[in-house]
Amino acid sequence: MTDPEGLDTEQQPTQLRVLAQLREMILGGRWGAGDTLPGERDLATELGCSRASLREALRVLEAQGIIDSKPGGRSTIRSRARSAFGSVLELQLALGQYTTPELLNARVAMEMWAARQAATTRRPEHLERFHELLTRMGDPAIPVREFNQLDAEFHALITTSAGNNIVTDLNRGLRAAIELQMVKAYDALDDWWESTHTVRSEHWQIYHAIERHDGELAAALVRSHITNFFKPALDGEGRLF
Repeated sequence: MTDPEGLDTEQQPTQLRVLAQLREMILGGRWGAGDTLPGERDLATELGCSRASLREALRVLEAQGIIDSKPGGRSTIRSRARSAFGSVLELQLALGQYTTPELLNARVAMEMWAARQAATTRRPEHLERFHELLTRMGDPAIPVREFNQLDAEFHALITTSAGNNIVTDLNRGLRAAIELQMVKAYDALDDWWESTHTVRSEHWQIYHAIERHDGELAAALVRSHITNFFKPALDGEGRLF
């Protein structure tokens, strides 16, 4: 007998038990970031389960961004856990469970907090990276896809500078949920480079506010920057064209 997800109901408890054991091992310090897990045969023997049940548990950890797995190879604990949040939000957005304005409002709220915090906690290496990104984004020969990637890194750096990894991952997820729509919006422009003049100017203003420890100004600039960018791209139903 199988459940709606196709798992054998007699096997499912074993898979859940194995998953719980693996999580306990990771949380208990058995393996750290970058460590390689034992081979399937040895690990299954240690956990007292079949290799099939172990594989199912490992697939869950991989989907959660905790490990990397390669066919025929050993699994490795990721040095920086990948968040599946963006993929989940993207699907929910496509299914109409969330609206684009809802995602944008959440992103604005988090990034405003991050900008205030970054003005206090940013380090010299953060400022150097900000300057490097903005300089590269100012190159007229830059391809649109690379510009978009650097734009994403600029906004991620704001939350990174704030020193809160949870906010950083959540904000990356919120942006990732509408990433494809942003790229399509840029591709549809007749002169995308000219249209980014305001974007680049506002980026520099945000950078200087953070550099000068002016958190309130940085937060206000972030709010106007994000809302002004997306306002022309929103139709009456709150979806990106």
